[in-house]
Amino acid sequence: MNDLSSLLEALDEAQTGQQEVVIATVVKVEGSAYRRPGARMIIAPLGESTGTVSGGCLESDVSKKAWWLTANGKPSMRTYSTGEDDDELEDAELSFGLGCNGTVHILFERIDPHAASLVVDVLREVKASGTGAALATVIGTQSERHTALGERVAIRSSGRVQIEMRERWLATAVAEDLKTVLDARRSATRTYDSADGAVEVLLEYIAAPRRLVVFGAGHDAMPLVSMARLQGWHITVIDARSHFARPQRFPDADQVLSAPLQPMPELHAMVADAAVVVMTHSLSQDRHWLGQVLQSTPRYIGQLGPRSRTERLLDELPDQAREAAAQASLHYPVGLDLGGDAPHSVALSILAEINAVFNRRSGGMLKHRQASIHAVDVTLEQARELRMIS
Repeated sequence: MNDLSSLLEALDEAQTGQQEVVIATVVKVEGSAYRRPGARMIIAPLGESTGTVSGGCLESDVSKKAWWLTANGKPSMRTYSTGEDDDELEDAELSFGLGCNGTVHILFERIDPHAASLVVDVLREVKASGTGAALATVIGTQSERHTALGERVAIRSSGRVQIEMRERWLATAVAEDLKTVLDARRSATRTYDSADGAVEVLLEYIAAPRRLVVFGAGHDAMPLVSMARLQGWHITVIDARSHFARPQRFPDADQVLSAPLQPMPELHAMVADAAVVVMTHSLSQDRHWLGQVLQSTPRYIGQLGPRSRTERLLDELPDQAREAAAQASLHYPVGLDLGGDAPHSVALSILAEINAVFNRRSGGMLKHRQASIHAVDVTLEQARELRMIS
């Protein structure tokens, strides 16, 4: 189960029990940190928590302090230092002396089960629709006379803009910038100048759970599906062989379909922006399904088998499939070069490559990476550049 699913389960449980909870959200990171802006925790009244905001270093204090920090019902910010020295960061409320040399800013918000919450509504809609959204949150203000901590603007999964911000000019500017963040699929930060001083805003892209479509219901597809489920992905398995394509064989899949080798009208929407793996071990099936998905718009296509076999399949496809733009998304042989030939090893290799592609990484060893290990916060200008090259 991924973060979004587990957080929503905790929120649903609190709603059913008519209990308040506190949402703790990482809204800004400086230096090294385990989680990035948008990481969330749900803290129940007795301190039970769901989700993480670090690698396990900050969660205990976050759970202990969440309720008194929001006792007045208003959002509250807390800054944590993970540097070596207690005096490394003058305005940090708490230093852990971990030597990670990072600073994490966390926003605490009390959620009333009887009141509407824009952040909760957006998270639920993203999960239900399978479509990403963008959420802007005020994370710093020099004066709360006109703009307060925690005020928001959202572009919902439906495309509707929702404003919970008093300053209309600011809300308009933020809404326009959120479109950039939504197109680039990358969160950003921006500081807006107002008559009362600077207002800092987190422009957060909230991604829907990743979708994986597996063509092939053979033995080696089983660990691929199970391991993808551990990451909280939405999984569809398709095979023309009905004795293979059975839900009992794939209890971790969201749907298992037995489909004949003919055009599927619903296939385009099913694989759009998804990861696709073709692994039927049948030339006729692979030829059919690969030809179909190449004429759609997946973000990743992986073809199992030797390079020569895939090139033969491509040579046998109609011209429109061979020339489709989706060829740029085709990876063959599928997977990263991890070694191992057992089904679980192959599944790990495939999932690692999919993650690398979706995260815009090369999939190399971190020991050779010169840049930051984690994705760094970007400015709005950088998000605009990412939108143009995405």
